[in-house]
Amino acid sequence: MDEILQDILAYLRAHDELPEKELKSILHARDRLLPPGAPRYSKKALLPRYLAVRAHDPELWRSWNVDAGLERRLVAALRMKPRRTASGVATITVITKPGPCSSNCLYCPNDVRMPKSYLADEPACQRAERAFFDPYLQVAARLQALAQMGHPTDKIELIVLGGTWTDYPTAYQIWFAAELFRALNDGVRADGTFEPEALAARRARYEQAGIEADDAALAAAARPWQERVNAGFLTYNEACAILYDKSPAWRQAATWQDALWPELEEAQRANESARHRVVGLVIETRPDRIDAESLAVIRRLGCTKIQMGVQTLDPALLARNRRRTAPEQVARAFALCRLFGFKIHAHFMANLLGATPAGDKRDYARLVADPSFLPDEVKLYPCALVAGTGLVAEYDSGRWRPYTEDELLDVLVADVLATPPYTRISRMIRDISSGDILAGNKKTNLRQMVDQRLERMRARPGLDAAGPADPDRPPRVREIRAREIVRERVDVDALTLDDCAYETSVSTEHFLQWVTDDGRIAGFLRLSLPRADRLQAALRGLDAANGSGAADEKGDGAEKGAQAPAPAAADDLFARYGLPIRADEAMIREVHVYGAVAHLSQTGSGVQHLGLGRKLVERACALARAAGYARINVISAVGTRGYYRGLGFDRTSAGGLYQQKEL
Repeated sequence: MDEILQDILAYLRAHDELPEKELKSILHARDRLLPPGAPRYSKKALLPRYLAVRAHDPELWRSWNVDAGLERRLVAALRMKPRRTASGVATITVITKPGPCSSNCLYCPNDVRMPKSYLADEPACQRAERAFFDPYLQVAARLQALAQMGHPTDKIELIVLGGTWTDYPTAYQIWFAAELFRALNDGVRADGTFEPEALAARRARYEQAGIEADDAALAAAARPWQERVNAGFLTYNEACAILYDKSPAWRQAATWQDALWPELEEAQRANESARHRVVGLVIETRPDRIDAESLAVIRRLGCTKIQMGVQTLDPALLARNRRRTAPEQVARAFALCRLFGFKIHAHFMANLLGATPAGDKRDYARLVADPSFLPDEVKLYPCALVAGTGLVAEYDSGRWRPYTEDELLDVLVADVLATPPYTRISRMIRDISSGDILAGNKKTNLRQMVDQRLERMRARPGLDAAGPADPDRPPRVREIRAREIVRERVDVDALTLDDCAYETSVSTEHFLQWVTDDGRIAGFLRLSLPRADRLQAALRGLDAANGSGAADEKGDGAEKGAQAPAPAAADDLFARYGLPIRADEAMIREVHVYGAVAHLSQTGSGVQHLGLGRKLVERACALARAAGYARINVISAVGTRGYYRGLGFDRTSAGGLYQQKEL
């Protein structure tokens, strides 16, 4: 292995980079020297070996004479799955422990080993179960894996999945978040590993409590309960109560799975200057579980983005699929999240019970065109049949069938083409294994298939998912992910700063984007200018729920053509709805610059650290000032607080929820 590394270093001393083809040639040349039957050399073992030598055999490492520039090129050549950090951050997904769910949707998986809607065979779920669903252990495992695959881990986006976040006790939420930050603050050693003794002690605590982490043992223990759930003799919540709420082992674990706010805040302060900084924290919940109080807690945890299960805006489909959410609740949730500054990531499903391809297209078009919605990001995926769900009986009776591949692609292509330039389609499938899917799409390259169909449509402009197209104007994809500049070098001087403005039910939004001549995107900023004159219409129903009686038959100014409320009245209106900002405060909801992740304060191979983010913020401040706003807030992640201080956001607002700058 060491000889191969020296071969690679010799090549890199003579060339700027090592193409994959040349790396394979070096490996094959060394393979030919091995005795018959010996294991072949593999790329994935090379970087861990290099890191181990650097950390534990400094004399050997010094003999290789590797300077910083050569090491950067070596790591780039040996990096596994480079797309993982190509968007600008390294993502770590963690899963909460199983717990009861306050809903019971027809299509939702009921795996008793997992939080509701998740399955034990999903990769992130497998990792979580092996780590006892402990957030620290999950982060440690992923941080080590990313480091040993050659990915920079300076900037981390934490994605917390599992059951509905707001269904968990607040003390558990605080503890879970604190442990995420604590793991990143502890960081990794030079070879990409944590101190094994610390991890072993944490694992031992769960083992001594009697909690199992072995897959076979867990499967055997869960099997009889899963069979009862699948047969309809038990609900998921009833099985969950038996396996977890009443379990002596899990009850013992619950005694240490809580924390107080000062513990979390201490971990957050430490992360501001840590080696691995949180640049985004994401949780998922349901629209009907969102209110101002829960959003204040979520923001205090350090959250910057909310994933929200919308699934459909069709009331008939919601009722038929036992989805206990109304479109009006979705609209209010979007409005509140936007006013709190959160990025809004909507989950949307095709092929629900009662749906049709034409109806699905109309439904999605409303999501991305109606000012009451307009998500920043969408997870768009088809419904699939999984054992133990209520959908099984509908399938057996013939009342539900999965779309054909052609029907599904037709819907997804139309959805992609309908998506505006300020929205990103993050994915088109869930990580459900093909073995768990009884009927429905099992192809993991669904997005690639959509892209291929779009390419054919461009080649033959007369084809269009929505009907005959103008032959002189082939279909154009505007959504963000299709335009991202990820692993390419960029001529910054050739970029143009474009302002895509649009109206929502509660704000005027400016999507500022750095674009090339052909529309590819190198970075963007989301600026939100709240509109007090639209507030009552957007949040109608909250007054009735709070017993204030303010939402009466008179309506509001936005509907009756009245002028915006006076400043004092507008502030009173914001306060009445529990909003943390004042009426004259603008909000920066997101700043993102693309390119391969660069180490903090260093220039990488992409477009980060070239001043593009600073210029976006300056333009946002100018727009807010021109629109009459007195202050501007930013919903900064914990690890980006220092960056925004450097841009003049030197005070906090709303009790520390935001960083603020006077205009």
